[in-house]
Amino acid sequence: MTPDGALSGHLAVVTGALGNLGPVWSAALAGAGATVVGLDVGAGDGVRRADVTDRASLEAVLAEVGAPAVLVNNAGIDAPPGGDEGEFGRTLDVKAMQASLPLSVCFFDCLHVDGRTLADAPASERFRALEYALPERLRIPRVITDDAAIADAFYDDALKRGHEGVMVKLLSAPYAAGRRGSAWIKVKEARTLDLVVLAVEWGSGRRKGWLSNIHLGARDPASGGFVMLGKTFKGMTDEMLEWQTKEFLARETHRDGHIVHVRPELVVEVAFNEVQKSPHYPGGVALRFARVKGYRPDKNPSEADTIDAVRAFLPAP
Repeated sequence: MTPDGALSGHLAVVTGALGNLGPVWSAALAGAGATVVGLDVGAGDGVRRADVTDRASLEAVLAEVGAPAVLVNNAGIDAPPGGDEGEFGRTLDVKAMQASLPLSVCFFDCLHVDGRTLADAPASERFRALEYALPERLRIPRVITDDAAIADAFYDDALKRGHEGVMVKLLSAPYAAGRRGSAWIKVKEARTLDLVVLAVEWGSGRRKGWLSNIHLGARDPASGGFVMLGKTFKGMTDEMLEWQTKEFLARETHRDGHIVHVRPELVVEVAFNEVQKSPHYPGGVALRFARVKGYRPDKNPSEADTIDAVRAFLPAP
């Protein structure tokens, strides 16, 4: 847990304070000594009514309580139609997690300190401000180096501590919320499997008219068939979408609403972060963050990876 008193004298604002991890964040920050103001669109004990999408509503509260030193934007999204937790992340039992896993506060950037806004300042300046404002135990591990060996060691240590990878950031770049580009990139281990396409769904929006969301199957030597592992629509270029729509329609066997079932003839190379248990698919497993790397015309379905090969990626119990 975060040490008592570590945030003493600081104001913390938690949005979405009544739902999901909101109460957990509020309790953790209060335990660290911060004065916590919870905001939510609904009413609740000790929580102020405010809609963060309504600027006037938010400004009225901040004018009363002052500028926070810590802001927790407790937000989340549901998976879009056709999605599942294998593609968009784990589904958590929040109440169970609250009881079994203590939450620690850890900060990675500093946007406002001592009345000064730093959003437009270079990352190097913001990181120094973070070191000034908080003790090391409340900051994420960081290394600044141009030595590849040191960077590799830092990456390996992150994996050992259970992280998916590291963030690499440009020290001269300003803060840009949610904008991924050359200023910051994710570096994480990617594994690949050669799987067979069993079915595909018609796309929507910009992908309307193309077959987009593919159903992935691993080879099952015991039955001679294939076991579905999940779906993905990620990693596809417009050229790939056009090509696969033509190829899948040529292999169509039947339809079920917006789903086109095809002969299991096309092998696709799929990158993923990890394999997790899932009750939603016959094989009992699903790929997390699956995305298409490319099709494998050099491989026959009989050469696709087996369901046992997929299960071998499951974390050790």
